[in-house]
Amino acid sequence: MRLLSVNIGTPRSIEAKSGQSGIFKVPVSEPVQIGALGLSGDHIVDTENHGGLDQAVYVFTQPDYDFWSQLLGRVLAPGTFGENLLVSDLESAPMSIGERLHVGEVVLEITSARIPCVTLAVRMNDPQFVKTFRRVRRPGFYARVISEGKVQAGQPVTLEGQRPLDGPSVLDTFEYYYSKFHTPAEIEHLLSAPLHRQMRAQLEAELSGR
Repeated sequence: MRLLSVNIGTPRSIEAKSGQSGIFKVPVSEPVQIGALGLSGDHIVDTENHGGLDQAVYVFTQPDYDFWSQLLGRVLAPGTFGENLLVSDLESAPMSIGERLHVGEVVLEITSARIPCVTLAVRMNDPQFVKTFRRVRRPGFYARVISEGKVQAGQPVTLEGQRPLDGPSVLDTFEYYYSKFHTPAEIEHLLSAPLHRQMRAQLEAELSGR
């Protein structure tokens, strides 16, 4: 398993409420420092909904890219989905929350699925793309930074230990956002994992409000 691409973006004007976005990311060949808040040189405009300690890095995978390329009928360049890192040989949906990826000295811990917004639709030049993204269920995932360091395209990527068999998956967190009703057991199942803080707060509020 390898790191195929490291991508960073600078703010660009878009036709959306925010007016600007850093979703237009391009690959870089040189080593890039990853710190607690993400990649050096990468700009996040909508800090209310993106970035932060628990969404510091957005990871997409080549098998998911291959699926999307076939579905859309065109080759998609790395960075198309606004991801920071593109990794080979993984599908994002079955990955477990809390699972850790090692890239050189960097250690990342998966915290949640990516939930699409209108900015992605603008990026893809398709007003219906959010609905398509929802239907396809190949969302990529956010990660927090456990160990900081530099990464570079071409490095090997390894998973730490064995995947938990009973913990929530990336897809479970994705489906949570689109489901209107959640049982206490479903909520507690999600809360058993090291989710990002915003999702954890939503789940705890939902559970306590019953």
